[in-house]
Amino acid sequence: MESSSPYRERASRLPGAVVWTKQALGRTDAAQAGPVLPDGCMDLLWTQGRLLVAGPDTHAFRPGPGLRGPWAGVRFRPGAAPALLGVPAHELRDRRVELADLRPAAEVRRLTELIDAAPDAAAALEALALRLAAEAPPEEPLIRVVAASLAAGRSVAATAETVGLGARQLHRRSLAAFGYGPKTLARILRMQRALALARSGVPTAEAAALAGYADQAHLARDVRELAGMPMTALLLG
Repeated sequence: MESSSPYRERASRLPGAVVWTKQALGRTDAAQAGPVLPDGCMDLLWTQGRLLVAGPDTHAFRPGPGLRGPWAGVRFRPGAAPALLGVPAHELRDRRVELADLRPAAEVRRLTELIDAAPDAAAALEALALRLAAEAPPEEPLIRVVAASLAAGRSVAATAETVGLGARQLHRRSLAAFGYGPKTLARILRMQRALALARSGVPTAEAAALAGYADQAHLARDVRELAGMPMTALLLG
């Protein structure tokens, strides 16, 4: 990513996670900022004086004028955050909530002050995420298998068979881990696969086929519904 970009990311020391930063946006930039697309993930967020959690999205999120930043975040891999935060993912679906709503307010106030004063807010936030992970119960291996299977494009039925769960059991476990059922997660991850291919230069029709869509029109419908804008505009942005 070019050094002039307002957004940067790197791999985290927490397995499967990404640490990202975003520069503060002016009023005009904030109004024109692109959407945050659904990706099956949850984020731990910092901006001056606040620690928040971004729940799993089912549609594009656009930061309002009061959320101009600067920002630092730790994006957890799908299914990893609920154990760290002690809350089922579906309770945070399509929400941004204060960390103090999930953990003791005095503790969060102290942590916020530490990160505010840190020379590198992203590194301090990552250290907090690592501490939460160390204190959390072990991650259930089944959840990681489900996420990997759906991310690879396998069907929900094949995924359920792989982990030995019936459809209702898989749906219930997915709600708690990912925030929505496996069909919705599979749809979101399929869109992300197609967008990654298209951004790498693969023609849109070929990207649709490789990602598992019936055709290019199918991809276009999914992108418009999940991202709230046409694919051409999304790629240009």
